[in-house]
Amino acid sequence: MPLYEYRCKSCGKVFEKMMRWSETDHSPVCPNCQSQDTQKKMSQVASFGNATSNISGSGNSSCGSSGGFS
Repeated sequence: MPLYEYRCKSCGKVFEKMMRWSETDHSPVCPNCQSQDTQKKMSQVASFGNATSNISGSGNSSCGSSGGFS
């Protein structure tokens, strides 16, 4: 089940709730003040991998130096 992050419009509490896809159209109750006036927050996306970047500006580019297809 996906984990969603919500913010209560009544008390401002931010909380997480694990919900099924079929339940996401219903706002969960705030665990702090029991209000149902909650809103789903946009979560940040985490990316994990072994990416490297070339910040030195040496001109090496994986896209090619001519700007076109090769």
